[in-house]
Amino acid sequence: MTYSDAFRVEPGSEVQLEKIDAGFKPEGLKRKEGEREFGRKVGRLRELQHQLYAEDKHSLLIVLQGRDAAGKDGTIRHVFGPLNPQGCRVASFKVPSKLEVSHDFLWRCHIAAPARGQVGIFNRSHYEDVLVVRVHDLVPEATWSKRFDHINNFEALLHDKGTTVLKFYLHIDRDEQLERFGMRISDPARNWKISDADYSERPYWDQYTEAFEDALSRCSTENAPWFVIPANRKWFRNLAIASIVVDSMEKLNMKYPEPSVDMDEIRRKYHQAENAG
Repeated sequence: MTYSDAFRVEPGSEVQLEKIDAGFKPEGLKRKEGEREFGRKVGRLRELQHQLYAEDKHSLLIVLQGRDAAGKDGTIRHVFGPLNPQGCRVASFKVPSKLEVSHDFLWRCHIAAPARGQVGIFNRSHYEDVLVVRVHDLVPEATWSKRFDHINNFEALLHDKGTTVLKFYLHIDRDEQLERFGMRISDPARNWKISDADYSERPYWDQYTEAFEDALSRCSTENAPWFVIPANRKWFRNLAIASIVVDSMEKLNMKYPEPSVDMDEIRRKYHQAENAG
């Protein structure tokens, strides 16, 4: 069984996060072995990104969601950091601006979606509009409950235009989150990441669980699947996500385009220049 099969949320299934082990790793897999395999996957991911850019037929959208300290930034740095930045863009979605609020809730995400040949990464995403707004009662249920269908239609549109949509929920448990908050406090290099929300949101753990479960259950589709990634172990989180992305991109059967010039003529000119010194 592949990581894609193991962690994919099947369409129509009901997700229960408390029954999923956030510290899971395959039996017998050691960290050093996992990190070596991760290095191989990242190398392959770089090759596939090059093909994606050259072929210019497809695009890739990575959606990262999770609780505070779940590891979204770390995932971007370790899994996608090695990619060529010319073909990769990260968009982070925080409190919407006045301009963004004046449009529909999907507008700011649609304009950030990747063009052909590009990789786009959403650090948080359009799903915030069925999560935080729900937990904190910022909009009526009659409003946010309709957004699941809007989201599914939006992602279907992206898929129909050639975008592979992969969505990852980084699953950590309460104890792991608190431990990571403690690391932010004790490490001066991480103090800047501390926010009041780290602790003010913890009392809403159960409400967020319910909101995430609904989003995962209602918006995992064949063409825009959700994957629940056990994320207590950062090294395994990275390996699982890199493996799933590589598997998905390989299924595109991408090929380098044929040259647009007469290669025999180019070779002749090259040899002429070589002989001329």
